[in-house]
Amino acid sequence: MRQLIATFALGLAAASGAFAQAWPAKPVTLLVPFPPGGSTDMIARTVGAKLQEKLGTTFVVDNKGGAGGTLGAAQVKRSPADGYTILVSSLGPFVIGPHLIKNTGYDPLTDFDYITVAVQAPNVLTVPASSPHKTFADLLKFIKANPEKMTFASAGNGTSDHLTAELFWQETGTKAVHVPYKGGAPAMSDLLGGQVDATFMNINTGLPNIKAGKLRPLAITSAKRSPLLPDVPTMDELGFKGVTVYSWQAFAAPKGLPADIKAKLHEGIVAALNDPAVKPKLLELGFEIVGNTPEQFTTFQATEFARWKKVIETGKITAD
Repeated sequence: MRQLIATFALGLAAASGAFAQAWPAKPVTLLVPFPPGGSTDMIARTVGAKLQEKLGTTFVVDNKGGAGGTLGAAQVKRSPADGYTILVSSLGPFVIGPHLIKNTGYDPLTDFDYITVAVQAPNVLTVPASSPHKTFADLLKFIKANPEKMTFASAGNGTSDHLTAELFWQETGTKAVHVPYKGGAPAMSDLLGGQVDATFMNINTGLPNIKAGKLRPLAITSAKRSPLLPDVPTMDELGFKGVTVYSWQAFAAPKGLPADIKAKLHEGIVAALNDPAVKPKLLELGFEIVGNTPEQFTTFQATEFARWKKVIETGKITAD
C-alpha cells in the first residue's frame, strides 16, 4: 500500500510538472484597459501576434476601458496568476490613476508581477503654426510675463499631457490655464484651430501634424533629441532636467505568476519588440524600445509612482 501511494504521488508530481511546462496550453488574454485604437491597443496587438508565432497559442486582446484604465487593471488583479491573463497598459493605471481615484480595487505597488516596460515615447511641447511663439524661449518669456494667461490643452484631467504641463509649470515656476478635453481628438482639433495656445502631446500623436506644418514643436521631453525631430531641443538642453518625461506601455500579471512563465513571457515580448518586422515600424512612430527586466521594471514603477504622486499633490490635481 505504501509503495502504491508513493507511486501515485510521484505520478501526480510528474503530471503537475508536465502541466506547468505545457504553458501556454490554451489562449492567453492580453487585457488592455482602454478602448481599441490607441497606442496601448496597438502595442498589445503587435506584440500579441508575434507571441502567437513564438509560443504556438492564441493571444487575444480584450479591451476593458473605464475609469482611466483602473477598471481593467483591477480585473487583472482579481484574475488567477496562471499566465493566461496579462495586463498591457500605459503608465496611467500603474502610476497616475491610483493617486486620483479612490478605491481602484488594487495596489499598483504590490498586486502585480511586473514583466517588462515594452516601449516609451516622449511628449512634445507644441503650438499651432499660427502661434506668435517661434521658439521655446518665446513661450517661456510670455508665460512668465503673463501668469495664467496662456492655455494648455489636454486629453483630460490626470492624463500624461496634463501632468507633463503641470510638471513643466512646477519646474519653471510658471502657471498657465489647463483646458481639459474629453479625449485627444477634440484637444487636437482646438489646438489646430488656435482655440488653445499650446499642449504637451505624445510624439506619436503630434508627428503627422508637425510634419504637415500645422503644428510647431518647441521642445521635447526625451533624454536626448529624437531622430524623428532632430531640430527640436530637449527640455534638459533648455535647462529643465526635471521635465524629462516619457509615456510608456508595459506588461504585467497578477501577483504570483510562476517564474518559468514570467521568463517565457519576458523573452517572447522582448523578441517581438526587436523583431525586424516590428522594431523599425515602432521607431518610425516615435516609440523607443525598452524591453527591460522584471526587476528593472519593478524599480522603475516605484520611482514613477512616487514622482507623479508628488506632481499631483503639489498641483492639487483631481480627477474631476
